[in-house]
Amino acid sequence: MFKFKTKVLVTVISAALAMVSCAQVAEKSASNGEKKDASLVNGLPVIQGVLTQAPNVPPPITRSYAAKVVINMETQEKVMRMADGVDYMFWTFGGQVPGQFMRVREGDEIEFNLSNSPDSKMPHNIDLHAVTGPGGGAASSFTAPGHTSKFSFKALNPGLYVYHCATAPVGMHIGNGMYGLILVEPKAGLPKVDREYYVMQGDFYTKGKYGEAGLQPFDMEKAIKEQPDYVVFNGSVGALNGDKAITAKVGETLRLFVGNGGPNMVSSFHVIGEIFDKVYVEGGKLENNHVQTTLVPAGGSAITEFKVDVPGTFIIVDHSIFRAFNKGALGMLKVTGPEDKVIYSGKQADTVYLPEGSATQSIANPAAAAAKTLTKDEQIAQGKNGYESNCLACHQANGEGIPHAFPPLAKSDFLNADHNRAIGILLHGRSGPITVNGETYDSVMPAIALNNEQIANVLTYVLNSFGNNGGQVTGAQVEKQRKVAPSAEKSDVHG
Repeated sequence: MFKFKTKVLVTVISAALAMVSCAQVAEKSASNGEKKDASLVNGLPVIQGVLTQAPNVPPPITRSYAAKVVINMETQEKVMRMADGVDYMFWTFGGQVPGQFMRVREGDEIEFNLSNSPDSKMPHNIDLHAVTGPGGGAASSFTAPGHTSKFSFKALNPGLYVYHCATAPVGMHIGNGMYGLILVEPKAGLPKVDREYYVMQGDFYTKGKYGEAGLQPFDMEKAIKEQPDYVVFNGSVGALNGDKAITAKVGETLRLFVGNGGPNMVSSFHVIGEIFDKVYVEGGKLENNHVQTTLVPAGGSAITEFKVDVPGTFIIVDHSIFRAFNKGALGMLKVTGPEDKVIYSGKQADTVYLPEGSATQSIANPAAAAAKTLTKDEQIAQGKNGYESNCLACHQANGEGIPHAFPPLAKSDFLNADHNRAIGILLHGRSGPITVNGETYDSVMPAIALNNEQIANVLTYVLNSFGNNGGQVTGAQVEKQRKVAPSAEKSDVHG
């Protein structure tokens, strides 16, 4: 009898200890920012996977054990902005392009639940390059609208991996935005950095040309010929510009998880004015150092790390450079903090150099058709993007220009005095001395071949920014000035 009671007591104590152990694991997991069930599956604690939208990244994994990670993702087909005035029917993972970022640990077992919105017109699935198995999970996850599919896999190999839809026609699903990244952290984790961001490139093919307004459908012929109208970061033109730019402080270290959904273009990823201290080549273990530009293949990735030493706006580009300035593959990293004049002095001197016979240049920009008449507020919003793409480098983000080189647009007596003259300069360019706010400048303003509405929007934005007097410029005004021959007089002094 005594032995029986002893066995019962031992059993009860063991069960209690097991429950305490589970609770401790749950508490530890929760402290890592992960939601965990109290139950175990195959001896592993169950954790709800954390998903984030670009450019955000889930927090680093601090647990030292494998887990059963449950990931729930929904495919959606929705109209969103491609560029100012341009809409597109994107097919998405999680409602945005690129799809949500997933972060798991080497050795984790992942339960993947893919739901296809009842509003979808197409079936979808997911091919995760991190999956060891036929189709990367594509066959197991084929999901009709209004249904959910479930499959599981084990994260065997650490690295940064692309995922995408693999439903036929595969290129069309990827070309409509169905791609994203999954990070399988090594068991030892990644070195600590101050900030992490998610940047993913993609190429898009529309019936209309770049900038042509309205809802643009997918163009299969252009896609087959590999002639994209848009090459963009994070799903649209300007997705990482202005107020949407990624940020850092001087002295901080950054890690960029960079992907390329394609479907066709290889990316030459570069941050102007920075050098990558470390690049994990193609998202794997191989490490390269002091890299200026790194290739990211379609359906591939790279991890870049670097320290920011000086403040300023650093431009992120695909260094196949016409894609950056003419198709949208341009973003911004804004760094704040104290200057270091030894590392970077800024401009120390400037003199005019105009060899005899030089002429005003012209910067081409594809024309776009206006979809509708915009309100003044809509013009200002679209004009801000146009200013950042075409004018910011010379006239600066605050409109102050560059002393002794490029005149200010902020509180500009020259600009506010004659709107038609400003239109003419954008249309035809200008060289020679001018006086703005009492100071003389002698530089060249190239003609920028924006269409009528784009010029009107940029000027409306500038007139209503930087302390200027306000006002509104219309496409009709620009068209009228387009018909006026440019003045042969190069010098135009005001003030």
